[in-house]
Amino acid sequence: MDFVKLFNLPINASSHGHEVDMIIYLVHVLMLVLFVGWAVYFIVVLVKFRKGKNPAANYRGVQSHITSWIEIGVVIVEAVLLIGFSIPFWAKQVNAFPKRTDTVEIRVIAEQFAWNVHYSGADGIFGKTDIQHVDKQSNPVGLDPSDANGKDDVTTINQLHLPVGKPAIIHLTSKDVIHSFSLPVMRVKQDVIPGISIPTWFTPTKTGQFEIACAQLCGLGHYRMKGFLTIHSQEEFDRWLSEQSTAGKGGEEGYDDFWN
Repeated sequence: MDFVKLFNLPINASSHGHEVDMIIYLVHVLMLVLFVGWAVYFIVVLVKFRKGKNPAANYRGVQSHITSWIEIGVVIVEAVLLIGFSIPFWAKQVNAFPKRTDTVEIRVIAEQFAWNVHYSGADGIFGKTDIQHVDKQSNPVGLDPSDANGKDDVTTINQLHLPVGKPAIIHLTSKDVIHSFSLPVMRVKQDVIPGISIPTWFTPTKTGQFEIACAQLCGLGHYRMKGFLTIHSQEEFDRWLSEQSTAGKGGEEGYDDFWN
């Protein structure tokens, strides 16, 4: 059975996505059982305790403890889902945080209502940033123009490019309010908090272009805070990054489409 189609989930394009999907399946099965169980119970109660069958009040009430055992069973199942699946998966993701030598690191700075993406360029070193250098159109991440490490850095708006098969560490922060960085096909969703840099990671397994969404209501323009994730082969990604650095585009890709 194809659970992705059954539950109408996005395609899974990350190495850890199947584990997230399994938890989703199990939670839905539990909710289905509870829904059907409570519906049947409601109908039985309506029929069994209707006025025509019980003209006089019964002050003894129901003596059976079946419902108590059912409640205990539900608690046990929920505990198994939490302790047996969710917590181990979370611990695995935390403990398996990849070594930075084997990854591609990107900074994503959220703002109302866009995703500013900062790449370190060919040297692999992020240039210094400072709020005094921030310009919404020409320098959205506040790159220090005097820092040599930032000369080959690349910035884009709403455009995140990554290579397939290589762990990606995304450092998330916000300029203004709380946002939520959501990549449904990667099974990634992380709140973005002003003043805090929060890392999240995943390994893409499929090439293509996918959607970046904001999953936290962040203002009147929340509906248009949409970006695009493009997964390349390693060769295509290296070529794209080299072209951006060589062309000295830093901050230009995607800006005309967004601000104009």
